[in-house]
Amino acid sequence: MQEEQSLRRQRSRLVQTLRDKGIQDERVLAAIGRVPRHLFIEKGLRARAYHDEALPIGLKQTISQPFTVAYQTSILDVRPGNRVLEVGTGSGYQAAVLCELEAQVFSIERHKPLLERTRALLDRLGYRVITKHGDGTRGWAAFAPFDRIVVTAGAAEIPSPLLEQLRMPAPDVAGGRLIIPLGGERGQIMNCIEREGMNDFRRIRLESFRFVPLVGGDGD
Repeated sequence: MQEEQSLRRQRSRLVQTLRDKGIQDERVLAAIGRVPRHLFIEKGLRARAYHDEALPIGLKQTISQPFTVAYQTSILDVRPGNRVLEVGTGSGYQAAVLCELEAQVFSIERHKPLLERTRALLDRLGYRVITKHGDGTRGWAAFAPFDRIVVTAGAAEIPSPLLEQLRMPAPDVAGGRLIIPLGGERGQIMNCIEREGMNDFRRIRLESFRFVPLVGGDGD
């Protein structure tokens, strides 16, 4: 009980840190406040679980900095029931936040051992995420179209399958939205792309970040 109270206080402090750094979406902040981030990292690093920093999770991958997760999720603007494709399951932390926002989450990971570990954790915590081992740059046509797509690795260019799998706009309903960091190894610019027609997309360039590289047939 005492340990759980301490963890809740740590999550509350993290939420306040993110708020102080400019995250304004209270739904996203509340979701982050509910996810037990300490369970998504190695035991030896758990003392740093609620610091606002990225941490290694093996296979040259990281669990993203909470600010990055909050930033991407805020821009994604997830609504309950949205079909969301995540490219890069990683630790599963981002997927858990999306589940807390009541999204239908589909997630692809190219590292099979990492996916197997993460799949078991998400199941244990009760997060319903449909996962796949494969090349995320090709999206997941079987479950398309998606209301939202979030890419959790840095890409040199936008994979065309992800654009094709965004939902088309309908009367009074905007088209699907893709959030992706674009750039080289030294850093990327977060991009928000919205589908406005069959071959019509609106693109907004946002803040600078640094992600591990997106690897795949359409992401190099």
